[in-house]
Amino acid sequence: MARCDEGYRCEVCGRDVERITDSDLYLRYILGEVSLDQLHRSLERHIACNPALAQWIADESFPSITLDGPFDRRLFPAEFRMEEVRRITEAWRRLQAIPTLGLSIVDYPIR
Repeated sequence: MARCDEGYRCEVCGRDVERITDSDLYLRYILGEVSLDQLHRSLERHIACNPALAQWIADESFPSITLDGPFDRRLFPAEFRMEEVRRITEAWRRLQAIPTLGLSIVDYPIR
């Protein structure tokens, strides 16, 4: 069965990533970390299933995620932390708005 027939399964928990607003892959695309031509070839995860990225989202609509270990955001310099929180939270908020913006997929990324 083709991937499009299967939907997008989270490589971590195995459940379907049913909404684009929960997609780690599309969040990384908005951030410019995944190119358009990689979208159909990349593995998918729920945002919450990728704590290394999810820990940087600071919005009361998103549950706070803590990551213990060497990638714990608390271990990074304060200036870097503030910039990552700003950058990734902005991208997450854009992802939440995507269904209502009427954009072409090429216009999703933050420029």
